[in-house]
This record gives sequence, structure tokens and C-alpha cells, in this order.
Amino acid sequence: MHWIAVSAKRTLSHMADMVWPRRSLISGQPSRGALSAEDFTALHFITGAVCCKCGQPFDLNLGEEMECAACVARPPPWQSARAALAYDDVSRIPILALKRAGRRDGLTVMANWMVQAAGELIERADLIVPIPLHYSRLVLRGYNQAGWLAQAVARQSKTPVHVSALIRRRATPSQAGMSARARHRNVAGAFTVRSSAAKHIKGQRIVLIDDVMTTGATLKAATKTLYKAGVKQVDVLVLARVVRETNIDL
Repeated sequence: MHWIAVSAKRTLSHMADMVWPRRSLISGQPSRGALSAEDFTALHFITGAVCCKCGQPFDLNLGEEMECAACVARPPPWQSARAALAYDDVSRIPILALKRAGRRDGLTVMANWMVQAAGELIERADLIVPIPLHYSRLVLRGYNQAGWLAQAVARQSKTPVHVSALIRRRATPSQAGMSARARHRNVAGAFTVRSSAAKHIKGQRIVLIDDVMTTGATLKAATKTLYKAGVKQVDVLVLARVVRETNIDL
């Protein structure tokens, strides 16, 4: 019976592809997979040497335990952070399609990129937790893209996930266009741990998931909240991060 179900699923998938041809997440052109070969090569994957704390790529390999100047000056609260992609004009297309349009057909490949970028962060994790949306925004949008990514990463890595462990207790304004200082003020105290989840996360090693890291303000606020709840260790994993010169005075 199992092979019949598998065969039927493949047939339905083939029929769906005929009616609604797959299109590349970036160019929108017909593609046999989530991305055409040309679009794939246009993505900037973060695969070389990075800061062991924030995942900022280095031009030179300075060693596995090297930290960037910003992290030396102001260490982030998490243990380590990694990103699969540099956030730029190319990667922002599929990310915004996921975030604003709810396009889920690239989740499996995105999660695969994230798991590969995470390496030992995932291997040592007890639990995966996504950055939450405030209830009002979740109702308006209908989904949380960080939650989708967390679930997809959990499936890929076979790691337990708790999608509602964190609560965003106030509706913070969009951080687009804000300075780093303003972003940190905006999310200060914005998170709390769901009471029913407190016993499940205490003493655990958690990988915190989000779609994009810009200044890290949201992830820092959420990490501090998890530590206050008794979490043993927090690592951060994002689909993409902004790569740029960092002002350590921010």
C-alpha cells in the first residue's frame, strides 16, 4: 500500500507541474527546481572564514575562534551565529517572497542551506526555536516565516522544534530604515517565554531561527529572554545576514 501512495503522490506532483510549472525563486522563469542554475550561481553563500560569534565573513582565514572587531568590543549574548547567505539584491528576492508573499516552495532548499551553514550549531542543539511575530501581525499575515524556516530546519536536521516557545508581547513597529540604536530600543523587552514552554526549554541548548540578521537587535533581545528563562546555551541561525562594515559604536 505504501508504494501505491508514493506513486500517487508522484503522479499528482507531476500533474501539478504541468498545470502550474515550477518557477525559479529569483528570476521567476520556468525551472525544474527551486532555482535555475544561473540564478543559483548569482547567490552569495557564506562558506569561508567567519567571525565565530556573529558569522560576519572575513576576507582572510584568521582561525576558527577569531572574532570581528564589533564582537570583541560588544560581545553578543549568544554563543555563535551563522548565516547561509549574504543579504543582497539577489537573495532578498526569494526571502521577501517567503516573508511577504508566503511562498513556501523554496523552504526545503532554504532549510538545507541553513543546516549546512550551521554545522556543529545544529549538531549540539537540543531544540530549535523561531523568532515570533506579535499576535496582531500573525493574524494579519496568516503565517510566521521564521516559524516555517524553523520547522523546515527541524525536519532536515531531525532536531525537535518548539514554534511557540517565545512570545512577542508587544507589537513593535517595523525596523526598516531604523538606525542600530533605534532597533535595539524598539525590541528591548519585547519578548517573553510562554509559561507552558518554560519547563521544556530550561537547561536546553537552543538554536534561535530568523530569516534575516541586520543589526542583530531582535535576535539579541530574544536571546537575553531565553537566558533569563534558564536556557543553557543559545546559538543563532538565519537564512541571510547583512554583510558590511560595522560601526562598533552603535
